[in-house]
Amino acid sequence: MTTTPPEADALHVENVTHAFGRESVLGGVSFALPAEQKVGCIVGQSGCGKSTLLAILGGLLRPDGGRVTHPFVRPAFVFQDPCLLPWRTARDNIAFGLKALSTTRPDRRNRAEELLGVVGLTAADGDKYPEALSGGMRQRVALARALAIRPDFLLLDEPFGSLDVGLRRAMQALVRRLIDDGGPATVLVTHDLAEAVKLADRIVVLTQKPARLAAIHDLDRPFAARDDGFVQAEVGRLLGRPEISGALAIEA
Repeated sequence: MTTTPPEADALHVENVTHAFGRESVLGGVSFALPAEQKVGCIVGQSGCGKSTLLAILGGLLRPDGGRVTHPFVRPAFVFQDPCLLPWRTARDNIAFGLKALSTTRPDRRNRAEELLGVVGLTAADGDKYPEALSGGMRQRVALARALAIRPDFLLLDEPFGSLDVGLRRAMQALVRRLIDDGGPATVLVTHDLAEAVKLADRIVVLTQKPARLAAIHDLDRPFAARDDGFVQAEVGRLLGRPEISGALAIEA
């Protein structure tokens, strides 16, 4: 499925289809993420097939038809549910994926300690088990676990959806800063158009199931300059496009 993509694209999705039994979920999705655009956001209604498409992009599912091409060799996922191992400390959860890479125990511990700081947690937080962590802290651990393997492709499946507004903004800023500081190419799934406007370089809007491409919208404004006024105005402008408001079932 994965081969060398067209030179200008880091990710190329061509007429991808998928069904679960007799239910068609993806009806032929095509789009590209150019190499210079580090963050792509897939937006659509709940249940339209966004997560299925993300799983295909990351190699967890094979498409029934079409193809996905990209140069990435080490994908990592972060889901809405942090999916932490409850019998391991935060530090050990972060280091868990490194075992598969035959990393030594001291190196795993050093990498986990480094990432605790990167995601804004303390060494004392690293000693805690998931049940002793807040929702925002658990999501930070999940992000650190994904980053621990030094992925070249980060796939985010609505990881901020269950957080309150303040935590959501903090996590959005953290992720975008890490990406801009040399982090991996990233695709984020969200049903929140404002979140996509806040984070994305390219927004891919999907229709209702079976999903097809409804629209593509590019943003070139730096993340730091995307204040609430900009986001609100841009969302309004996008919803003024019938193909987008129709796909999201929102009256323009």
